[in-house]
Formats: sequence, C-alpha cells, structure tokens
Amino acid sequence: MSQEQDTRGAQGAQDQRGRSGGAGPEETAFEAAASEAIGVDPLGDADELSQDQAKKNFAKVGSARPTTLLYTYGPGAIIDLPHFTVMPTGLDDWERIWRRRDADPVTVHAPRLLETVKLMLGHQVGELRRFPWQPPRPGARRDGDDLGVPARVFPQWLRCTGCDLLAPLSQFVNGYSNTHPYRPDQAVFEHVDCPGRPVRGGAARGRKGAKGAARRGSRRRSPCVPARYLIACPDGHLDEFPYDWWVHEGAHCTRVPHPELAMSDTSQRGATAFISCRACGARRGMAQAQGEEGRRRLPRCRGRHPHLGIFDEDGCRAEPRVMLVGASNLWFAATQSIIDMPRFDPEEVRRDRVEALRRTLGDDLEDLGGNIKFVRMLLKRGDDEAVRLLELDDDELAGLLKALDAPGESEGDRLARRENWDPVDLLVPEWNYLLTEPPGDRHEDPDSGLVVSPRGLGDVPAGVGRVLAVDRLRKVNAVLGFTRVDGFDRVDDSGARLVPLVRSGRPAWVPATEDRGEGIFIQLDEDAVAAWEARVLTTPVWAAHRAAHRRNFERRFSETAKQVSPDDRLAPPRYWLIHTLAHALIRQMAMSSGYGAASISERLYAWRGTEHRRAAAGMLLTTTASDSDGTLGGLVSLSEPGRLADIIDQALRAMTRCSSDPVCARRLPQDPEDFLHGAACHCCTMVSETSCERANRFLDRRFVVPLPGGGGEFGGGAGGAGGAAPDGGSGELDGSGAGLDGGEPGGGLAFFADYRIA
Repeated sequence: MSQEQDTRGAQGAQDQRGRSGGAGPEETAFEAAASEAIGVDPLGDADELSQDQAKKNFAKVGSARPTTLLYTYGPGAIIDLPHFTVMPTGLDDWERIWRRRDADPVTVHAPRLLETVKLMLGHQVGELRRFPWQPPRPGARRDGDDLGVPARVFPQWLRCTGCDLLAPLSQFVNGYSNTHPYRPDQAVFEHVDCPGRPVRGGAARGRKGAKGAARRGSRRRSPCVPARYLIACPDGHLDEFPYDWWVHEGAHCTRVPHPELAMSDTSQRGATAFISCRACGARRGMAQAQGEEGRRRLPRCRGRHPHLGIFDEDGCRAEPRVMLVGASNLWFAATQSIIDMPRFDPEEVRRDRVEALRRTLGDDLEDLGGNIKFVRMLLKRGDDEAVRLLELDDDELAGLLKALDAPGESEGDRLARRENWDPVDLLVPEWNYLLTEPPGDRHEDPDSGLVVSPRGLGDVPAGVGRVLAVDRLRKVNAVLGFTRVDGFDRVDDSGARLVPLVRSGRPAWVPATEDRGEGIFIQLDEDAVAAWEARVLTTPVWAAHRAAHRRNFERRFSETAKQVSPDDRLAPPRYWLIHTLAHALIRQMAMSSGYGAASISERLYAWRGTEHRRAAAGMLLTTTASDSDGTLGGLVSLSEPGRLADIIDQALRAMTRCSSDPVCARRLPQDPEDFLHGAACHCCTMVSETSCERANRFLDRRFVVPLPGGGGEFGGGAGGAGGAAPDGGSGELDGSGAGLDGGEPGGGLAFFADYRIA
C-alpha cells in the first residue's frame, strides 16, 4: 500500500479576511494582514470541542502521495476535495506538526542537491526534510499522532447549492461536519436552514426539499461548494475575488453595510455566472472580468500570499487577472532533482567532508580549540558520513577544522553565482560518473547505493556508443518554491518571481522526497552526434525551429523573461535528437518491461562541450517509486545486448510511420505558428507529462529517422502538402523524399539514416 501524507484542515484556522464580505482595493495591506489568521493549528479547536462535549471534529480532510505534494499540490496550490478545496500552508506552519512528533524530523541526505538549494534560497538552508508523516500507533487510535501536512480552506467564499447564497466561510462554519475518522471525504460545509431557490409565483421551491439538501430534524442543510473565481498575478500573488466590490462596481451597497450576495449560473461552461445583491438588486456578470478589457476593470493586486497568511509589505504593481480554481496555470512547482551518484571530484569530496564535520560538531565547534582527540570522540557519535571521517589522519582533520573557521560566501557572491547558474551544472557530475568504466561486471557504491553493470552493444545500430544497466538508483527531489501564471522555465533566470515557502523568504529547510528504482543509460557516439549537429545547424528546418522558438518566447514568456535572449533558451539540435529518441524508447519499452509508459521517465544529458565541461549526448531512462525500496527489474532486463538491440530497432521502425502521416511527417512551424515541435504528435512520439522533462517540446522525428514523403531537408508545410519553406521555396510534395538542397532521399536530417520502411 502506498505511503500517503495526510492533509489537515482547521475549522478554527479560517481566513478572517473573508468575514468582511469582500474587501475592496481601498483596504490597506496592513489592515488585511492584521485581520488574517496567521498560524494554522489543525488541532487548535480540540479543547473547545471537548468542553462543549461535541462529537470529535477530525482534522484529517484528505490524503496525497509525497510526489503529488511535491509536483502537483505543494504549499500554495489548491487541492480539490470532494466538497471543498484546501491549500497546503507554508513551512512555518509545518513546524507545529514537527513539534507534535515523537522524534526529530527525518532528513534526506543529498549534499549535491542541498548545495543547489542553498545557491537558490540562501546559505541558511540547513537540511532537506521528508514530509511530516508517521504511521498510526498500534492499538487505540490517538488523534494527532499521525498528523500530516497543514492546510487551510481556500477559497474562503462558498456558494450554497440549494439557494445560491454566496458568502464567506464564516457564515457556514456552524454547518461544518467531519465526524468519521476513516472517511475524510465526507467532510463538508453545509448551509443550515437553507430556504431553497424561489420559483415562479414566489413560492419556495425548497418546501419539498432542494436538490442535494438533507433534513436533520426540522432544519434543511444544503451542501456548499467553493466559489470558483480567484484573482492572480504573474508575481505569484493569489486573492479571493472581491464579489461585493465587483457587483457594486467599486462602491458599496446602498441598503446595508454587508449585503447578502448570490451567484447564479445559466451554464457550466466559461464565465457565465452572474453575481447579484439581494439587498439593492445590483447584478453583474463575470464575463465582464475576462480578457484584456476585463483586466482593466479589476482592482489592483494586493500582494497576498494565502499559504503564508501575509501580504507583501511593498504591495504589488503587476496586472491581476481572473482565474478559475482548477486552472492549470494557478501553480507551477519549482523543483530540482538529482540521481545520487558517487562524488570523485576532490573539491566536491572536501566540501562534503567539511559539511559533515560542521553538522556533527554543531555548537561544540567553538569549545573544541583544535582538540583532534575530542573531535574524534564526537565523530563516533555522528552519522555514517561523520564516522567515515575517522579514517582521515590528524593533519587532514585539522585541515577540515581550519576550513570550518574560514569566512563563508557572502550574499552578494551567492546572488552573482546564482545569476550565472546553468541547470546543466546539476547534471554534469552525473554525466561524468556515468562515463567512467565501473570496476567489474557489477559495481555497487556503498554510500549512494547506486548499482551499475556495463552491457555489450551487440547488434545495436551504429551511433550508439555505450550502454549501462543501472540496477539500483536513488533519486532525490526538493521543492524550492513555485510560480503562478507562468511556469518556472518560462520566467527570468533571476528567480524574482519564485514565491517563497516561508514568511521570511529564507527557509531553514525545504521538503524533499526519495524515489528508488532502476534504469538504462544509453550514450550516443559523440563524434557522430557532433558531425550530425553541424550539418543540421545550416538547414532550413533548424532555421524554422529557431524562428518558431523566438516567436513563442516573445508571445508566451513573462515580461521579465524578455530580457533573456531567446537563443539562450533554445535547446541545441542534439537535445532534439536525444529527446525524440528517448520518447520512442519509452513507448517501446513500455510494451516489454511490464511498466506503463507513464511510469518510465527520462533524464537527458545533451549539451555542447565548453572549457568547463565536456560535451554530452546520452539519456538515462528510469522507473522509480516513492513508497518502496525499489522496483522489480523489468527495465534493467531490457538492457541485455540482444533485447536492447531489438527494442531500439522496433522503436526506430515505429518512428518512421505515424497514423497522422503525411500531416505529421510534414509538420514544421511557419510564421505565425510558434509550436516547439516538428514531426511529432501523440500518435507517434509524445508521451505522458510524468515521463517528459520538457512538456513534449523540442521533438522532431525527422532528426532521428528518415520519414516517407517528409521532404528530406525541409519537410514540406506545417499542415502537409503545399507548405512554403521559410526562404520562399516550396516543400517536397511528390513523395520521393528529395530535399530542397538535393540531399539523399528522406535521410538528409536523420541521425539513423539507414532505417527504411520495410
């Protein structure tokens, strides 16, 4: 059974901002922040409930896998529960959970990943922690022992399904019920004494019971659902939609200070809802808040972070926009991950030893006075990494102690280093290790647990240079923050729009997960890749992809990202080649390994060489699991020379045909199109989002295999026959495969040019 994290909501920890009936833009950030409940204590109402002899209000409202909380529903995201929605809070509130634990938080050891986290968030980050979870104790259940991730109800505006009443959460709190310890899905807010919807003639429709309503005694209770509109901005702020302010067009109700609102909807599609005031009769549709014109009608962004319970002190100048609760661009996780591999760079090894010594000595460092004997006594009580330091002689230990006293990196130097950081830097140590020849037929590293076995090439196609079976691996993932509206890879590299996880903006730790599994490493021949890449760079096909990427960048990236050169973000041709080949292998391996295609993921090593790093052209295809010690070896079994040769052969042959050909084979973006793929679609190349690291971008089959009727060096128009080339010429249409520049039939761009249709 998979290990799941509890998501906990608090009835008493509601956002008091919602009780005002919707604050307008005139409300100051200080006033709003002062009225909001800062902390979330999921069991804060336990004593009160006990005194009232009420039936226990169980705090658990749902469950989620650790990887889900990392990539999909982390702090600041909105989790859609059966009857309402909640938002996991920031890490400040998680500390309350750790204090309820019997033991200290469980940390994740990954020095290389921790270094990257410190680079991004600051040197104050001391550790990577697992999510707060512990199994229930045997015997009698004790509420709170297995308490998980804290969450608050958001949005706080709810709509009654029986009478369309639109009101803040405070008006429905007395109708909250969550009394079954093993059925958190039954937690619901209900409108007590719901009158039902009026019908023609003024009669109350609810006399016989509104749809979905339930009677308890003489009181009708109708379930409530979240009001689905929110306000977000590209700087990561999120706020309730100001319904009161909206329906009165920025003014106040002329009848009462806090009027009763209603939300009616004539359709389930789009922004068709109408907001009305039952006191003065004002009525306004939500369609007026949509689009560019609608944005100008919205109040300014207040700089709110509901997961932290605060407002930005400096406010916000970004343009807000209306978003739905379930919008896919409401929350984008910013994560980093590594495959734990041995470190053999001397400088990296030294840094790890210094950090292990710092972690072990702690507050005793100032009292040691260079006493090596005392240091060795403390190291014996440390973790495994600290114990290994005992193997060093006294001079080496003294050198590490001296390094501890050296001044650390300044904040300015860290920020400058972050500006120049390349995500490829995280992959370089992995690539360097995978290039080394392991000693023996099967090598296990005792520190990382990585197990690799070299494999022969057999009859694999020319161009494949090396194969490794990765029998066991550990993947560590850490969340750094998140963005809204724009994904993290579609904003500037400075991290200015990264929403913090704590109120101070400087977390002492970040959540992390560990996945264990297996994989296959495939390296392409660098000389062959370099020669192929040099040929592709001069073709009209690459010119078309480059132009499309520039248009995509200008239209869809955030405002800050316009300061970055589009060409700096364009993946090189070798990345397109390896990425497309990886997708073909994932689809083919899923048919033979016993794993679904969605459970096999790619890790690509594809960059040109520089003076600081050698060129890379390879892939690591893995399958991992977060709730077990590993996987079953179905993927590794495919690395045997004979089986792998068949897998690659079948994958390449399958790539030469697509059920959408010739449209797919001839697809190439042309002005004004800006899609970031060529001859690739869901019928032939694209895979699940869980498998692809670039959201199915940077794919083109013509870079891997010859395509029939694909137009050789160009490939015809984006929509098939009759497409025009970027230089004014026309694509090949007669099916011969002859390219514009007279290249060989159908294979002018193909890396595996010898593959033909049988």
